[in-house]
Amino acid sequence: MRPHQEGPIASLSAGDNIVAVIPTGGGKSMCYQLPGLVRGGLTVVVSPLIALMKDQVDDLKQRGIRAFSLGGVSDKRQFERILDNVERIPSAFLFVSPER
Repeated sequence: MRPHQEGPIASLSAGDNIVAVIPTGGGKSMCYQLPGLVRGGLTVVVSPLIALMKDQVDDLKQRGIRAFSLGGVSDKRQFERILDNVERIPSAFLFVSPER
């Protein structure tokens, strides 16, 4: 773990809401994935880049972790289906864009 990750991980693990601004390649994923897995429930990740959301969701799914993205979803049925799935799962990651 990198020193700048300790604060966000500790805060999120304690149940606090935070905003962490970390440069590209700085290890942001660890900052929300570890607390999300430890605490369970729904972890909402706000990301402005749809391609990055897709990469993160694909990576989590490959590791057997439930993850969904609303990035780029314009169809109302698909949007509602994703939210319905998220509600029924005890632990998951949901990626959304800032405008959502």
